[in-house]
Amino acid sequence: MSEVCYSKKDFISNSEVRWCPGCGDYSILASIQAAICNIDKKREDICFVSGIGCSSRFPYYMDTYGMHTIHGRAPAIASGLKVHNPNLSVWVATGDGDGLSIGGNHMIHTLRRNIDLNIIMFNNEIYGLTKGQYSPTTKKGTKTKSSPWGSIDRPFNPAALTLGAGSTFYARTIDTDPKHMKMCFERAAAHKGTSFVEVYQNCVIFSNKIHDAYTSRLTRDDNTVRLEHGKAMVFGKKLDKGIILEGVTPKVVTIGEDGITEKDLMVHDENDHNEAFILSNMRFPELPVPIGVFRDVERCVYDIDHEAQMAEVKEAKGEGKMQNLLNSGNTWTIE
Repeated sequence: MSEVCYSKKDFISNSEVRWCPGCGDYSILASIQAAICNIDKKREDICFVSGIGCSSRFPYYMDTYGMHTIHGRAPAIASGLKVHNPNLSVWVATGDGDGLSIGGNHMIHTLRRNIDLNIIMFNNEIYGLTKGQYSPTTKKGTKTKSSPWGSIDRPFNPAALTLGAGSTFYARTIDTDPKHMKMCFERAAAHKGTSFVEVYQNCVIFSNKIHDAYTSRLTRDDNTVRLEHGKAMVFGKKLDKGIILEGVTPKVVTIGEDGITEKDLMVHDENDHNEAFILSNMRFPELPVPIGVFRDVERCVYDIDHEAQMAEVKEAKGEGKMQNLLNSGNTWTIE
């Protein structure tokens, strides 16, 4: 039985939420506040860490502990916090600019180490707080404040990037579906190791409707495929479309045409690393956008291994003293 029992309102702080009216961040915040009730942690054992950007106001709006840190360094600070106190539930709130540009190196090494953190990346494909410069995920050709003739950069694919860095949990969700977001956040919290949840989020000021084709309630059913472990990849408002593999290339088919049945479709397997990479490279409009949990596997967890190693060393050598450490090994005198 759970030791704690909270409702969503218990995680609403008394700080005024200050995002632009219509910003997708409001929906993400509400979904996190709903999901965090179900992780069986006391509020004093939960901490949100952020860097710089609109998303990084997040710690102020959660009635938990929080750290508003510096640009791109949230994963590094969160890593130190978790290793120091493994009992904490540590969450990182970041954006595509904060997390994948100046913070890219910290991000990939956090994923590589598989520290038990939960990273939520708000992806609106723009720098919002600094007023509309193109970001590492901005599509090529997009006109922004810093690319008035269109960006010539080739953007990062966050899904492929995280999987390539060794992520043991990757999920993608959309800001227009709070129920789906809540599910992804709960799954992330339950995962042991680094979980990475990418949220397609709308910036109404600088990249309005950039994700509209696959997040709008009017079109998203036809333009997204919802991943469920062990189930065939069926999509469409009438659930009459599906995904098959031709070799390693996904293809859209219509169920009932050319003898295609649901048995012919791809069946999602969260443990299949190769499938996760195939899904990560599915691009709209040629293919529907996959949403849900791409990958969820068990691997060695850094903070658990760290605790075990520390216990082993203490058992063998006893409690250490800082002064002894400072006076050990090679030393030198500056004259």
